[in-house]
Amino acid sequence: MSGRAVEVSVVLPAYNEEATIEHTVETTLATLETFLPADAFEVIVAEDGCDDRTPEIADQMAEADPRVRHFHSDERLGRGGALNRAFEAADGETLVYFDTDLATDMGHLEELVESVRSGEYDFATGSRWMPGEKADRPAKRDLASRGFNGLTRTFLRSDLRDHQCGFKAFDRAALFDVLDDVEDEHWFWDTEVLVRAQRRGYDVKEFAVDWEPKGDTKVDLVRDVFGMGSQIFRCWWEFSVQPRITRRVSITAGVLMTLVAILLMGQYLPLERVLEHMRAADPALVALSALVYAVSWPLRGRRYKDILEELDYTETTGFLTGAIFISQTGNLVFPARAGDAVRAYVVKARRSIPYPTGFASLAVERVFDLLTITVLAGAVLIGLALTGVTSVEGLQSTVLGAGGPDSEVGDSGQTAIYVAFGVGLAAILAVAVIVASARSDRNLVRTVVSRASNDSYADYVAGVVERFTGDVQTVAGDRRAFATVGVSSLAIWTLDVITALLVLAAFDVSLPLATLVAVGFFAVSVGNLAKVLPLSPGGIGLYEGAFTLLVAGLTPIGASVAFAASIVDHAVKNVVTLVGGVVSMLVLNVSLTEAVEQSKDVQVEADPAEPTDD
Repeated sequence: MSGRAVEVSVVLPAYNEEATIEHTVETTLATLETFLPADAFEVIVAEDGCDDRTPEIADQMAEADPRVRHFHSDERLGRGGALNRAFEAADGETLVYFDTDLATDMGHLEELVESVRSGEYDFATGSRWMPGEKADRPAKRDLASRGFNGLTRTFLRSDLRDHQCGFKAFDRAALFDVLDDVEDEHWFWDTEVLVRAQRRGYDVKEFAVDWEPKGDTKVDLVRDVFGMGSQIFRCWWEFSVQPRITRRVSITAGVLMTLVAILLMGQYLPLERVLEHMRAADPALVALSALVYAVSWPLRGRRYKDILEELDYTETTGFLTGAIFISQTGNLVFPARAGDAVRAYVVKARRSIPYPTGFASLAVERVFDLLTITVLAGAVLIGLALTGVTSVEGLQSTVLGAGGPDSEVGDSGQTAIYVAFGVGLAAILAVAVIVASARSDRNLVRTVVSRASNDSYADYVAGVVERFTGDVQTVAGDRRAFATVGVSSLAIWTLDVITALLVLAAFDVSLPLATLVAVGFFAVSVGNLAKVLPLSPGGIGLYEGAFTLLVAGLTPIGASVAFAASIVDHAVKNVVTLVGGVVSMLVLNVSLTEAVEQSKDVQVEADPAEPTDD
């Protein structure tokens, strides 16, 4: 605190403003003097981790004029973060901020300040969209602004026309009452403050201003599309959906999700044919296959535990197995593997594991899955050729040869083989890149992101990506961890193959055991690689197509039997997953909505640098 009877505190968030900061401060002081006593205000330069001469210039101005204060941060906090810290240390009861480029005509400053200082309003904001305003906006920026404000009014029920104009004033008590719930610390900070203020019943004044963009300002895709859109969705979920979610609703939604998954399976798989062949199959072997597949799930939980321990998070195998069950159940229902996000939410909400770490650990798991399946397929293929079960020419004929009696299966199977080859190659390349980068000191993430955007939000995104890739590299760079997770992955996918072999054996196929095992390993591995991509040519799943083509092409087993076995195999695994998912949701009482609700108060951030009050 300065000890002066300051009524108004003006904060100028500054990042690399060496060319303009001195002029901005001088203009601000001169304008305030026209309607306030000389000792009734202060100007705070909230310098946000600058790497130019802005800190030096701010220090000089603070030494020359006691009404000027300089807050320095060694780390980038984002505009909202810098404003929060400066407002907390400010002396005034009326808090003001505006952009340092002075895009808004300073002739409006008195109206802005007095609207709040007089007690008539709790919040005041300039607007570039009110009748009577004068604003010269480039077309691209104009379109982005209209779209953002339209979405905010529609989804967040705001009465304001312009939420992002950098020209605002706040009553101190009202602002800090609202800030208790404001989560964003970047470019969405303004919008969230104004929306929450309206929802709490505070009086908000919006008035037209003359505004002209300064400098080489441009629409930022990283910030405006990804950042702002996700924040609108977050607030909409909190305001409109979350209050309606109760424990009963969450459990009911989980059960309904399971029923939907079963209905989708009915559309995706020809269940009539499955039932027909299951009547002829050995039910004991089918049941045994389900038991074997169920045994693989605790191994999945154990593997996930090993991955997280490398990232300094220790959790129980039971909890992690349940989290995987829930996420995989979501993957059966939602497109584009949306269930993967469920796991990140669950471990964040229940165990405070940061989202970047949650997704990074999932990425490690996926890479090891693909690499293990690829190695299995390659190794078994070599074994098939060396033992004479098949040959390169025979495999080429199987994969490239046209149809036969089941041409639809043949076409789908060929497509599946091509997809599997591409996915397998990508897995090998991904592992090579990760391992190589783990042993390198070079950091390309921030360089790549900064080429797309030099905005502070992009800097924040770069930090998240760096943490993500760093976590992935941590596991890949530790040889012991790499071997441990690799062995676990091999055991998991071996049980997956054994499940399929038991199903195939249930159809009373007459094959030597060695041939059945070898072809089964190859067919299941290729089928799993193929189904990574959500393609379904001819109405048949890629897993079923690849499995049928390889089993029928490399053995005397008929295509219809191979196809039926692939469907039963897939159905057994999906049913086990669904049952495990429902049980896990009931036991852990978690769902995506519950996880979002519980995770909103969990913030894992780096400790901010202490400010210097010069």
